[in-house]
Amino acid sequence: MLAEDRCKKILDILDSMGSVTVQQLMDELDTSESTIRRDLVAMDKKGYLTKVHGGAIVNNTNIHTQDEKVINRIKQNRNEKEQIARYAASLIVDNDFVYIDAGTTTAVMIDYITAKNVVFVTNSLTNAKRISDRGYTVYILGGEFKSTTEAIVGDEAVVTLDKYNFTKGFWGTNGITVKNGFTTPEIKEAMVKKKSMENSKEKYILADDSKFSQVSSIKFADFEDAVIITNALSNDNYKKYKNIKEV
Repeated sequence: MLAEDRCKKILDILDSMGSVTVQQLMDELDTSESTIRRDLVAMDKKGYLTKVHGGAIVNNTNIHTQDEKVINRIKQNRNEKEQIARYAASLIVDNDFVYIDAGTTTAVMIDYITAKNVVFVTNSLTNAKRISDRGYTVYILGGEFKSTTEAIVGDEAVVTLDKYNFTKGFWGTNGITVKNGFTTPEIKEAMVKKKSMENSKEKYILADDSKFSQVSSIKFADFEDAVIITNALSNDNYKKYKNIKEV
């Protein structure tokens, strides 16, 4: 493997994991220890990464601390969201009891649901209206209304979730990395995501490629806790994970 190709692969690995050891790189790239160490030194000097004892860490990971308004997000990556939503909706079968998180991609999937006798719970006023308009029974959580994401959040919503056991659940996320898991900027919304996931038998994260290698302030689940439904990934290093479904 050429040095340029190795460097690109190393950056892809760091992009998904945040940190990596020399041994991991040796195994992944089938390359000698001396070559890997030489690459890391050269890449550190160029500012591509930060070399640490026994490996390297990613440079300048930005942590997103605020949500973007729904009206701004709804048109972003529209085609990708449609593909993801259509596949996610196909997973719902007759008589399911389903949790649907607030979010622009989860909202799109409602239009593609065809299963019968499904009951839904959601923390989104917008999603509740769309589900009801489709003729389904839907329950909405009580709690504090967060205008930015149009979601019901907070302690009351978490308490309400205690009584539910879902066959399936679908969530949005602001960021995905192997190291940091699934993250979102606001703790009250993270609490609702975390509790609803804990009470779901099958868990699905709906996220287009732009959400990978992004980190927000609050973690609500580990990377391996859910199946990730996404579009074609640009970072090949994520493709090895069995809980990622590209559609």
